Formats: sequence, C-alpha cells, structure tokens
Amino acid sequence: MASIRRTLSPAFRDRPYVNGVGSPFSVQSPSPKLLSSSRYSPPFPSAILAFTVTIRRFVAGALFHRPNRKGQQWRRVFYRCLLFFFLGILLGLLPFGHVDDDDEIRGRSFNFDIKPSHVNVQFDNDNTDRVVKRREDLVVDVSLGVVESRGELVPRKQLIIVTPTYNRALQAYFLNRLGQLLRLVPPPLLWIVVENKAASFETAEILRKSSVMYRHLVCGNNSTSAKDRGVYQRNTALEHIERHTLDGIVYFADDDNIYSLDLFDRLRDISRFGTWPVAMLAQSKNKAILEGPVCNGSQVIGWHTNEKSKRLRRFHVDMSGFAFNSTILWDPKRWHRPTYVPIRQLDTVKEGFQETTFIEQIVEDERQMEGMPAGCSKVMNWHLHLQAHSLVYPKGWQLQKNLDIVLPIK
Repeated sequence: MASIRRTLSPAFRDRPYVNGVGSPFSVQSPSPKLLSSSRYSPPFPSAILAFTVTIRRFVAGALFHRPNRKGQQWRRVFYRCLLFFFLGILLGLLPFGHVDDDDEIRGRSFNFDIKPSHVNVQFDNDNTDRVVKRREDLVVDVSLGVVESRGELVPRKQLIIVTPTYNRALQAYFLNRLGQLLRLVPPPLLWIVVENKAASFETAEILRKSSVMYRHLVCGNNSTSAKDRGVYQRNTALEHIERHTLDGIVYFADDDNIYSLDLFDRLRDISRFGTWPVAMLAQSKNKAILEGPVCNGSQVIGWHTNEKSKRLRRFHVDMSGFAFNSTILWDPKRWHRPTYVPIRQLDTVKEGFQETTFIEQIVEDERQMEGMPAGCSKVMNWHLHLQAHSLVYPKGWQLQKNLDIVLPIK
C-alpha cells in the first residue's frame, strides 16, 4: 500500500478517503485549483481529458473497486458484463480466415480470403455430365442441376418426358420399369403421364412412389375411334406444355418401350430437333428391323426402312426416335416459323404416318436435324410391341384370391 501511495501525486495522496470513495484504487479527477495552477498544465484539451478520466474511472470501478455498500454490488457486476459484452462484439467483427504460408513466413501481411478445400478432380470423356468438373473459381457437383463451363455456372436443360398410358394387364409393370429408369436420370426432369377419361388410383400410386417429378393429366377426348389412341393423349401433353410455357427437351417415351440411360444423357445436347435409330421387333415377320436416320457425323443423309408400305413417308422415324426443343411450341419467332398454328399430331392420317406429319410441322428438311449419337451407329432404345390384350389385371393390383384355381398343398 505504501508503494502505491508513493506513486501518487501529493494532491491525490493527501486527499481524505470517505466511505471508500477515495480508495487508492479509484481514479479521481484533479481539483480545479490544480488545473488552474501554473505548475499543472494538461497535455490534452479539457474535453479529451474529461473523457479519458471517465473511461479510466469506469474500468477501475468495474475491475478493481470494492464497494463497501451492498447496494453498489450490482453496479460492479453490470459494468463488468457490459465491458465483456463490447469486447465480445469487437472480437466477433475481426476477420478470420486462411493465412497463406508465404505471408506466414514473412510475418508482415496477411490474407484473410476464405479458400475452398481441395478436391480430387475426375474426368470422364464419355459421360462428363456425371462427374465433378474442373475447378477454376468454384467446385461444382453437377448432381445439383448445374454444370461449370470456364468458371461460369450453366443450368442443365430440363427433360420433359411424355408418356401416354391406358389400362391393360402389363400397365403396372411398364410404368414401374420406366419410373425406375427415370429416377436415375440427373435432374431437372418432368414426367408427364396422360390417361384416358379419368385418372386411375393405380397409376397415381405408381407415380407417387417413383420419386420423379411428375404431372398426371387426363385426356377427355374419346379415343375409341382413333387409329392410334396415343394421338389425343400426346396432344393433351403438348397443349399443357404450350399453355404453361415449359422450357426443355420434349421426348415421347411410351411405357412399353425399353430405353438405355445413355439416351437421356444425350437428349440434353439437342438444340432444335434430334433423331436416332430405333430397333423394332416386327410382329408379322418375327424379325428385328432398324428404323431411323443414316448420318455422316451429326448430319442426316438418309433413312433406314424395311417396310415397303412406309416408303411414302417423308421422314422414316419411330415415335420414340426423336426429341425436340419445347420452345418450338410456344415461341415461333425464335425459330422463324412461318405460321402460328399449334403443333399437334393428326388423327386423320393413316396408321404409321403420325410421326412424319408431326415432324413436318417442326422442321423443314434434314438440314435442321441433329443425328445422335455421332454417326447414328448406336441403338439406344428398343420398340418390342409387347401386348397382352386378353389378360385382366386385378383391381388395385392386389390379389384377394387366385384368378384361376387354388391347389391344396399335399
């Protein structure tokens, strides 16, 4: 205590301490006499000096002052909490981040830029959409629906899969098989399923369990007299796409066909209209035929066809052998279409001519087509014509009893 008193000036040392206010640990402002004395000239202006004294008094009172009164105990706790609160705010505002090794060695300048963690970069020449792209400014996983091109994020094209379906024995098998395939396709993908007259509970249940984004539509047209019952259903989907201006690649995928996963990956490469060969199983002759384009690279130079009755068609394409940009339906100015007539499939033409009459509304000739894959030498889907007209499926696909006979176990 003596050492502390020796460090104080005589004016402070001789001041009496009343009720602990003048304790050695408290900071008192100098008297007016000392301030006016010639021996004491403050180095700072009076306002700055008063502010400094107030801060020192606050800190000393919050940390060192021991009040004698019980009523002043809460003030010390309050001041300490307030002081630590402001210190916490100041520490929280300080920028923390990764420090470069070079700057750490220099010990002078620091870089607080947050850098992304390093990853193992993979490349796949055949299927570049399914791996992590090269990082320039950012690492992007294309499973999120975007791809990276030279540091810029490019959204992946949406696929609009149109599937007409109707009640038959193998309907559940076909829809489940197609749904399991579509769930493996990277998003975004919209599955438009169209039924006749009314939406069945069985179809709705399959769509809900497929984990695919879908829209369940109903075609109100009477398709009993139509040569192809899928014409009205596809037109219902086309009208829905046009009315809601859905942007993407439209593909007619019947539920009874077989598709490879590579086909849906290549659909996003289409700019206007893409086509490819389809393997078909001829029921009458019990043999496989190939129908579709003959290509020189991506340029269509001819057509595969083995049916004499179909040689009169302008374009020899199967319904599942082409896809097109949906903006052709609702944005004719972009594609310089000469007419604003809605693009629809025709129910007045002969069977087998729905494809060519529909394509003639989209493109003028083969110069506006894109053959895929390069050379059109790979079959990516098959049309097998599997039918079971005479079979009856149970309601709700639940077997309450055997449809034929019950055999007891011997």
